[in-house]
Amino acid sequence: MNITHVVENLNRGGLERMVLDLVQLQQRQGHQCQVVCLYETGSLAHELDVVGIPVVACHKGRGIDLRALARARWAIDRHDTDVLHTHNAMAHYQAVLASCGLDVLRILNTRHGMGAGQHTGRKEWLYRRALSRTDLVVTVCEAAKRNGLSRGLLPQATTRVVPNGIAVDRFAPASAPMRQRLLQMLGLDERAFLVGNVGRLNWTKDQAGLIRAFGQLHRQHPHAVLLLIGDGELRADLERCAEQEGVLGAVRFLGDRNDVRELLQGLDLFVLSSASEGYSMALLEACAVALPIIATDVGGNGEIVQSGRTGQLVPAGDPDALAEAMLLLLREPLRASAYGRAARDWVEKHGSLEAMADRYERLYQAMEYASCD
Repeated sequence: MNITHVVENLNRGGLERMVLDLVQLQQRQGHQCQVVCLYETGSLAHELDVVGIPVVACHKGRGIDLRALARARWAIDRHDTDVLHTHNAMAHYQAVLASCGLDVLRILNTRHGMGAGQHTGRKEWLYRRALSRTDLVVTVCEAAKRNGLSRGLLPQATTRVVPNGIAVDRFAPASAPMRQRLLQMLGLDERAFLVGNVGRLNWTKDQAGLIRAFGQLHRQHPHAVLLLIGDGELRADLERCAEQEGVLGAVRFLGDRNDVRELLQGLDLFVLSSASEGYSMALLEACAVALPIIATDVGGNGEIVQSGRTGQLVPAGDPDALAEAMLLLLREPLRASAYGRAARDWVEKHGSLEAMADRYERLYQAMEYASCD
């Protein structure tokens, strides 16, 4: 099959990581793939350049950009696209508009979050209009499907669920040597208890709530250190929050990194404090590294973290509950280790890239058969 994936860009993020891994696996399986980016190609596009998968930038401007639509249309047509696979709302309606009149047999859209973003009314209106020319809509977790159906955003008959997957074999479990390496990198002594979080520094990830919870942990265990891996528009606000909590020296802002796997391997505990979440790639990666996990009970988090088995779920927006869960796992290292082992076992069985790609392959084929009826 000739498959065109359409995204906003390939900058660092969970959606982008999923697309990069899926496209490369599909190419190895014999499909001809390309990625069309509405805006710039992004900081991760070089991964596809290296393996010869085309990446096209449309350089979209504000509002309706006819030149960008023309670039997208040219790329879709030139590739003799059989399957047009779009990711999230804007990429979908832009790609559907660009492909009007072209001989594209199948159109599938994946929604990667819960649709809980701010100021999305016009975007969702345009998205719903584009569904008239869409064969299937995929959500990345059951919670997102239920949410989309209840809000009238998604069509009952043509909505499916395909959980995200990762290349599990790329991730080695956390180890004492990797922990020692991370301690040396950060200039910390052996007593440090390393709590990590991966994600953009924005409102959906609620790192402010995490910092407040960490403040409670740190007051009882002064050697605890919080590592925030990622960058974003709220960094200065979060630094002020850490200062107000009296833990600025114990919160390390590591920024946007290309060595996240290695950093995860040195942690003692992974915490995801999101106010809204789809099906978190960061959680899957923490599972693959066999880390004990604490996550807020939002979106698809509860479909990854089995509370009391692979980690702990806590209510969103509750720093006290988050602090209590962190204290529990700090005080009970045997329980924490058991959570980590169970998390690795779970992701090997249920969260692999191959399982995700197989589900998409079957959907592509189902659309082909439907188009022949």
